[in-house]
Amino acid sequence: MLNFDFYNPTRIVFGKDRLGELDNLVPKDAKVLVLYGGGSVKKFGTLEKVLNGLKYREVVEFGGIEANPRFETLMKAVDVVKKENIDFLLAVGGGSVMDGTKFVSLASQYDGENALDLLSDRMAASTLTKALPLGTVVTLPATGSEMNCGGVVTSSIGKRGFRNNLVFPKFSFLDPTLTFSLPKTQVANGVVDTFIHVLEQYATYPVDAMFQDRTAEGILQTLIEIGKKTIDNPTDYDLRANLVWCATMGLNGLIGAGVPQDWATHMIGHELTAMFGIDHGKTLAIILPSLWNVMRDKKKDKLVQYAERVWNITSGTEDEKVDLAIEKTREFFESLGIQTRLSDYGVDASKIDDLVKALEDHKMAAIGENGQITLDISRKILEGAL
Repeated sequence: MLNFDFYNPTRIVFGKDRLGELDNLVPKDAKVLVLYGGGSVKKFGTLEKVLNGLKYREVVEFGGIEANPRFETLMKAVDVVKKENIDFLLAVGGGSVMDGTKFVSLASQYDGENALDLLSDRMAASTLTKALPLGTVVTLPATGSEMNCGGVVTSSIGKRGFRNNLVFPKFSFLDPTLTFSLPKTQVANGVVDTFIHVLEQYATYPVDAMFQDRTAEGILQTLIEIGKKTIDNPTDYDLRANLVWCATMGLNGLIGAGVPQDWATHMIGHELTAMFGIDHGKTLAIILPSLWNVMRDKKKDKLVQYAERVWNITSGTEDEKVDLAIEKTREFFESLGIQTRLSDYGVDASKIDDLVKALEDHKMAAIGENGQITLDISRKILEGAL
């Protein structure tokens, strides 16, 4: 097991009908900016419940955060924070709203000339010493943003990540019933996103981290068991509760502590979203099977372990086990209604040069757990995903 620090100060408030407890967790004298995306939080009554929970506090609303939050939109929220003297942020939504709120938390306290620095230079964001406190109310289980200190924002320089311990949410409300009204495709995206978050921290190389491995495998097997069921039965509380908790535990630092991490599927997937507008979860389902095929020799030990422990594939050679595990993984994604080929989304071989150029422009020329995925290997992965 590798050396690690583990730190996670986020309080989780899990279960139905608990938004009234916001009154106990938001400072009594706070002036609160409530941030959200489209109209669904109003349409389904979530926003009203949140506002009721905040009671007598002064509240300002900021809606319209996109599915891939844009820098320009978030800077408008920063302007509101400064103009209204906001001192607490509350994200009501999924990963995009939470990520965007974290960026607003940092950017509103940034003293530099251009807050784009926080995306172009990872150190600029991670070394900030001031941020507005924030909380979240989760309406889409997928990203784990409710219990981590990172985020991704889209800008003129592409989709870029940032991290800072100051943007760990003070609390996050996880009420599975708030996710019942989600469209099936969003739930499917969430299952895949969670599944591949776990795999980015698992399918690398062995370091004898037994707890992390077994915990990761447990999340993966749970998602395989409940993924299609919770899409087909959206108001089954127990199914959805398990998905919500898997999504949170998949990216809160626990299973990633002391193990090597990959994230190349995400890096390449971000370029697909930026260039073609393909949903984030769908881009991961496109890239992962091809990446494993290309990188199978480097990942063989963990892919064989994945085949044996997660899919119970016990016969055949190691290569046959890996082949069948990749096939079963692709079949799982497709059983959720998610296509796994670039061609399914109208992207053909003529676009690969542009994608490789984007990776180069965004300094993604040596990615993966060992930095061994070069631009040439990324090209092979993209070609294999056609």
